[in-house]
Amino acid sequence: YMFTMMNAARHAVGREGVAIGEAAYQHALMHARERVQGQPAGAGERGAIIEHPDVKKMLMMMKSQVEAMRALTYLCAWEYDAADRHPDPESSALAARRGDLLTPIVKGYSSEMGQQVASLGVQVHGGMGYVEETGAAQYMRDVRITTIYEGTTGIQAGDLIGRKTLRDGGQGVRELIADMRASVASIKQAGARVRAVRDAVEAGVSEFERAFEWILNTADDPRLAAAAAGNYLQLCGVVCGGWMMAESARVSQDRLDAGSEDAAFYESKLATASFYAAQIMPSASALAHVIVDGSAAVVALDAASF
Repeated sequence: YMFTMMNAARHAVGREGVAIGEAAYQHALMHARERVQGQPAGAGERGAIIEHPDVKKMLMMMKSQVEAMRALTYLCAWEYDAADRHPDPESSALAARRGDLLTPIVKGYSSEMGQQVASLGVQVHGGMGYVEETGAAQYMRDVRITTIYEGTTGIQAGDLIGRKTLRDGGQGVRELIADMRASVASIKQAGARVRAVRDAVEAGVSEFERAFEWILNTADDPRLAAAAAGNYLQLCGVVCGGWMMAESARVSQDRLDAGSEDAAFYESKLATASFYAAQIMPSASALAHVIVDGSAAVVALDAASF
């Protein structure tokens, strides 16, 4: 099995979305720590804007999305390496299917998230973010092309729902769901934060499976699948990202329990995973609802509707 040139290019564009998002986050974080403005809620005096709850939320939206998609990007690359080098043909074939399935998610979702993250970076800067002096707007311009070249987000979504989901009767997605369920079920720590992450991701996987089963039942009407494709790509990104966050929480708690000297780092990882579970994972339910109950509204449109 070979990592094709097109898959390599799409994977690279996904990495670009992650990288620009990370740079935009670091830029916004530095500004938020230095910029003193207003009196944060619950504080008795003026403070840096990083103390404002809304700014905290924006910064953690940036951080958690970047970390989730970076992890998924690495997983996808690892699958391609396994497909190319694993000595067992069956394991190699499974890895090839997984790499092919994850590629449009890495490309499409990471590039879309890169834009959201860069936009939040401008917002954290306030009016200053819109002028060239701060550099925040440069990240937004640079990341904008990533949802377009090497196949637009719509192309990635069509590939994901068509060739990667329906064409093999859902085999690759069923394997992914089974692995995510097994991974989440194996998280046994008693810590409340890890349990909360596990439970949120478990619920997200169920929503993903509900939408997936509905998609399989639309095989006789390609218009419904095409209408659902963009939301399906986003749902896959949210849930796969949550899976990565659950793994991060598991490892971080293990390291803390073992008395790691880098406790502050692992506490930060747990905080990031907890935020993702609480603030981002619930969107899986809405996306599944839109796919199952809203796709027909797209199909019903004709040119005269506009």
